Amino acid sequence: MRRVFSILIVLGLILFFVNSLSILPEYGKVKLSKVSSAYINKSVNGNSEKVKFGESKDLEDGSANVVTSIVVNYRSFDTLGEVTVLFTSALGVGLILHGYKRKKYGRQPNFILRISVGILLPLILLFGAYIFIHGHLTPGGGFPGGTIIAAGILLLYLSNEEYDLSKVSKFVESTAGSLYVIVGLTGLAISGIFLLNFLPTGVVGNLFSAGIVPIVYILIGFKVGAELSGIIADLYREEG
Repeated sequence: MRRVFSILIVLGLILFFVNSLSILPEYGKVKLSKVSSAYINKSVNGNSEKVKFGESKDLEDGSANVVTSIVVNYRSFDTLGEVTVLFTSALGVGLILHGYKRKKYGRQPNFILRISVGILLPLILLFGAYIFIHGHLTPGGGFPGGTIIAAGILLLYLSNEEYDLSKVSKFVESTAGSLYVIVGLTGLAISGIFLLNFLPTGVVGNLFSAGIVPIVYILIGFKVGAELSGIIADLYREEG
């Protein structure tokens, strides 16, 4: 039943994306959005007014890392699709490995590895969280931050085979994904645009700035970290 339900979800996502292709405008007849018009009409002669660091007037100025303005503002729906692709991959791994029994060799992990992971794991998790929390300020974001966290979980499994975080990772992944969609629906309810940056952009360089960008990156960080950790848990899972 669980496998059938998962297959139905995947088929539903495929049908959704296929149906979305029918609403795309014809080539050459695309109406420019406000963002496109702003970039095309932007002055390149150096006569335009320059915004000083510390002031914020639009989406670009709200984020110290301009890349995040593109990924989480202008391409936020596309980023949601990328996370969905990762979720589908993790779901596929879970379906393939479902029912497999891993042989237990009865060996104890290396003592030095266990001690080292006990010291380094909190630092790895803290560094991963720092990467996606400060993604709008410094190079980084949800994807690299979540990957770092998953790397720490991998070391945890290598150092001690008794851990089973599959249920926890699935809960965190589903919660983060649901909150991502809720943030998008909130923008849709406020302004009629899905995933619109509806919060004040604040002051450039401050932690609480760039509107919903840090919120979305935190959700992406937890979702990516949980999905990759779920794959690791499935690979190390042992069923009786």
